[in-house]
Amino acid sequence: ESYMSLRTHALVRFGRWQALVDEPLPDDPDLYTVTTAMAWYGKGVAHAALKNHDEAASAVVSFEAAVARVQPERMMHVVNCLDILGVARELLTGEVAYHKGDFDNAFDHLRKAVELEDALPYDEPWGWMMPSRHALGALLLEQGHVEEAAAAYEADLGLDDSVIRSNQHPDNVWALIGLHDCYTQLGRERDARAMKPRLDFALARGDAEIQTSCFCSMSNA
Repeated sequence: ESYMSLRTHALVRFGRWQALVDEPLPDDPDLYTVTTAMAWYGKGVAHAALKNHDEAASAVVSFEAAVARVQPERMMHVVNCLDILGVARELLTGEVAYHKGDFDNAFDHLRKAVELEDALPYDEPWGWMMPSRHALGALLLEQGHVEEAAAAYEADLGLDDSVIRSNQHPDNVWALIGLHDCYTQLGRERDARAMKPRLDFALARGDAEIQTSCFCSMSNA
């Protein structure tokens, strides 16, 4: 059942906000507990990005009600689904706060999401599909916290040893584009030039146009 929730991750990844809003909920929420909870996470993030603040707040309430129905033994391979939904909770709360302009609170929750994601057991596919650092980095960068954003991307790409190897995503196009933007804004021209061929190669292999590590940023929502 937990596999069915992966569709929400894909829609959030590519900023398909209206599709998330329109996505029907499972017919049997008591059976599809994880799918239902994750659907409310996606709807909440979408409403936040679309500036539907009342609907976003309502989605948070529905998300928590759905999480309360998730069976404690429900797993995604070796990862407990309640732990996965703990990451979702922090991201959702952070996104809702961010798009209401409560930036400090938003970043606290997004940093907590990164911490919880890093603590998930190793698994393939990942228990949490879209790295939380991509959202954190994009929103930090948008608000001018360029140094911290760069550090988030460097950790995600494995350019330092701040996270274990299984939580690194070398040459990930989303993190590359974010870090290249950071280096450019910081005036680190040599680093930006060195990264550009890797970014161009990663972009050439994709079939979607991206300009940020997360479509959740205000400029892309």
